[in-house]
Amino acid sequence: MPEAAVAGGAAAGAGRADPASRLELARGLLRRIEDRSGSVRPAAVPEADGRVLPVAEPLARLLPAGGLRRGSTVALPEAPGATSLLLALLSAASADGAWAGVVGRPGLGLVATAEAGVRLERLALVPDPGADLVAVTAALLDGMDVVAVSGAARAGVRAADRQRLAARARQRGAVLLALGAWPGADIELSCSDTRWHGVGAGAGRLCARQVAVHVRGRGVARSGQEGRLLLPGPRGALGSVPGTVERLAAVPMEAAG
Repeated sequence: MPEAAVAGGAAAGAGRADPASRLELARGLLRRIEDRSGSVRPAAVPEADGRVLPVAEPLARLLPAGGLRRGSTVALPEAPGATSLLLALLSAASADGAWAGVVGRPGLGLVATAEAGVRLERLALVPDPGADLVAVTAALLDGMDVVAVSGAARAGVRAADRQRLAARARQRGAVLLALGAWPGADIELSCSDTRWHGVGAGAGRLCARQVAVHVRGRGVARSGQEGRLLLPGPRGALGSVPGTVERLAAVPMEAAG
C-alpha cells in the first residue's frame, strides 16, 4: 500500500492501491503545503528567465549555472554516494525556501536527511508510489520547486514518460532530479572513486567519505568536469576536500563495508 508524508509534520494516511488514491495522496501533500505556507511557488516560471536554485558552494563550482536551473532535468546514476549527492543538492535549496519532493525512495532516512542540511519542514515524501510513479511525480511537479524521483526502471517508465516529465518540469519551472539512468537529462552528476576516511591501522571510526563527482551535459565541456567532495563530511553535510584529508588513512568503501 502506498503512503505519503510531509516530513516534520503529520503523515497523510495510506491509500488504496489504485491510481486515484495515489494521485489524491500526492495532491493532498500539495494542499498541506499550501495550508502551512499560505502560498506555493507560482504555477509557471519560464525556463528562459534563467532562475537558479542554490546549491552548496563545493557543488556550485561544478555546475554550469552555479546551481540547479529551473526547468532542467538532472540525472544521478545509482552508485555509492548518489543518495548523499541528492541530499546535498536539496539542502541549500530548501534552506533558501524551496519546497522539495522525493518519490520512490522508501529507505531515505530523515535523520541523515536533516544532518545533510535539508529542511524537513519543506520536504514531502511519497515513499511508495506503486505503478503510478509517473502520475505522482507529475502531480508534485505542479507545486514543488524540485522533485526527485527514483525507481523509474522498476516502474517501467518509458522514453515517452521521461519526456513528459521533463516537459512538465520545464513548463512549471521546477527541477526534476532523476536517481538512476535517465537518457536525455540536461545534466548528469555521477560519483566514483569512493573512499572513506577515519579508519587507520585497522581501528577508528568512519568520519567522512570522499568521492569524485563528475559533471557532464549542457553547458559543460565535452570531456565534462570533475571535483572531489566529502559526501558526507564529518558533520553529515557536504564538504570540500581540505589539503590535510589526503594524509588521513583512507580505505575504499568496499573494504570499509
